[in-house]
Amino acid sequence: MGKKILTVDDSPSIRQLVGFVLNGAGYSVEETPDGAAGFAKAQASAFDLILTDQNMPNMDGLTMIKRLRATASYARTPILILTTESSDTMKARGREAGATGWLVKPFEPGKLLEVVKKVIG
Repeated sequence: MGKKILTVDDSPSIRQLVGFVLNGAGYSVEETPDGAAGFAKAQASAFDLILTDQNMPNMDGLTMIKRLRATASYARTPILILTTESSDTMKARGREAGATGWLVKPFEPGKLLEVVKKVIG
């Protein structure tokens, strides 16, 4: 069984694409449609990496990251933001919240795999 990755995105097509790319590379992927569901799933199970969108209903990505970083089990887990937002201000807010890195949508599958391998192997 490969390393476990949680994908948090309100777009079913993005979740499907990320899952397809990462499952194909041998990772085990679970997904949720928003930050509130992502936070709950992360509390119920351990993940090696979390990929999250920023703009979602119920709880946005930065709020979810801050809440996860406040828990001992996710203080050091890599968390990548996968979003259409690419401004320096948003990237700075992501770093302040505790994000490990930033990928801009639309993403290239090869680039996603490269970044994932870099942070969790």
